[in-house]
This record gives sequence, structure tokens and C-alpha cells, in this order.
Amino acid sequence: MEVIIDNKKYEVIKNYNDGLNVQDLEGKITDYYDEFDYILGDYAYNKVRLKGFNNKNNKNYKDVNDYDKIDDYIKNYCAYGCKYFILKRID
Repeated sequence: MEVIIDNKKYEVIKNYNDGLNVQDLEGKITDYYDEFDYILGDYAYNKVRLKGFNNKNNKNYKDVNDYDKIDDYIKNYCAYGCKYFILKRID
């Protein structure tokens, strides 16, 4: 499934517990996230939190933002059972 947020196209990789609400994201995915291949959004206290991740071949790759570690990030930094989604940027 594809979505358009602020005139940018994303592929929905995962939508756990129906966490993706496009209206919540309007105006929140700023130019800062343009350098990331993926965006993880999770909900804490009814507010969406965003974090960018990259593949190893991205020139902006850093170990802390390694997409291969996204499951560990969800396990360690997101509330247990929370709603979350993963978006992949489409150029």
C-alpha cells in the first residue's frame, strides 16, 4: 500500500495495530526525514513519535539508524504492544 503525506510518497511496510493515521503525520514529516530510507512512527500517550532509519548503502548511514536493527528499537524503545508503522520513502 502507498500513501502520500505532504506531497511525498511512501510505501507502508508495516502497520501494526492499525497505527498509521495519515492525518496525524501531516506537517510532522519535515525535510529532516528526507535523508532517511524508512520512518518508524509509534504512539506514546496518544502522540506520534518518529524515528528515521537507513539501509547500509545510504550515504547518511549511521549504526544508530541501521534499518536492520529496527525490531530491536521497537522492542527496547517503544511501549509494549503500542501502535506503530514503518514507511519506506519512494523517490
